[in-house]
Amino acid sequence: MTNSIFNISTENDFTKAALQVFKHQFENNKTYRSFCDLLCIHPADILKIEEIPFLPIRFFKSRKVLSSNDEVQEIFTSSGTTGSVKSHHFITDINLYKKSYSKGFAHFYGEIKDYIVLALLPNYQEKKGSSLVFMVDDLIRKTNNSESGFYLQNLNELAKKLIELDKNQQKILLIGVSFALLDLIENHQFSLKNTIIMETGGMKGRRKELVREELHLLLKNGFGAAEIHSEYGMTELLSQAYSKGNGIFKTPPWMKILIRDTEDALTVLPTEKTGGINVIDLANYNSCSFIATQDLGKIHQNDTFEIIGRFDNSDIRGCNLMVL
Repeated sequence: MTNSIFNISTENDFTKAALQVFKHQFENNKTYRSFCDLLCIHPADILKIEEIPFLPIRFFKSRKVLSSNDEVQEIFTSSGTTGSVKSHHFITDINLYKKSYSKGFAHFYGEIKDYIVLALLPNYQEKKGSSLVFMVDDLIRKTNNSESGFYLQNLNELAKKLIELDKNQQKILLIGVSFALLDLIENHQFSLKNTIIMETGGMKGRRKELVREELHLLLKNGFGAAEIHSEYGMTELLSQAYSKGNGIFKTPPWMKILIRDTEDALTVLPTEKTGGINVIDLANYNSCSFIATQDLGKIHQNDTFEIIGRFDNSDIRGCNLMVL
């Protein structure tokens, strides 16, 4: 089943796979089963994906969300402020995560081996437990290029390297937390033609929080880039959505976004309506594929989506906190 999800190509394929995954997780995930039982929802009742219960993401803080009895190979933990309760995502098949992010990146950008990856993130030794850092560390290795690496602590070296590589018409991915990208352009001016600039989160605790339009305008001006790309992922997922500009995201074929009514969590809203973001991530086969996040957003007609903000009183979270 886990291999077949990466062959999904139609809506019908996705629906069929999602219903199978729901049945599997209902039968094998104690936390998710208890949640479904409280709602009096059983697989026999479900005919379409909109009827599947979405587990509130906060359960990853207090419960072991697992649909497998296999040995846990990795535990990813969310970033958080001091004293806050962190989410824990127990991974029993790390190769499934590697396959998901590798195929996801290739789906949108082509083969990673064709890129040089420069990361404005903590390196893996500094931030074990971060699913994002794990992914970027592995993608850096997969480039098989000695120029790829982590540069959060050495912005001057990064600036020099970035200008040199871009002039040589190398395909470059510069990926990093928003405040670190801003730090870079405060001290260096760029006019990049062959570099993808990808931000992965905000900057609470390090800089004034900016709306996306303001942030992206600053980054576009500083890097001389036509568009700023973004990555949307989280500790509790094994797949990522990507935006190639304007904050409009697309998911890989095995991932889907639904929007729920903020007043009635079991009601799915139509396109162009703002509500809570529900994520179906079929790569999350061994934990839970149906997650109600604390993000607000809306879906557009062409299955793209955007992030509007967060629910009130939601935790500060994400890779923006990794270096605090």
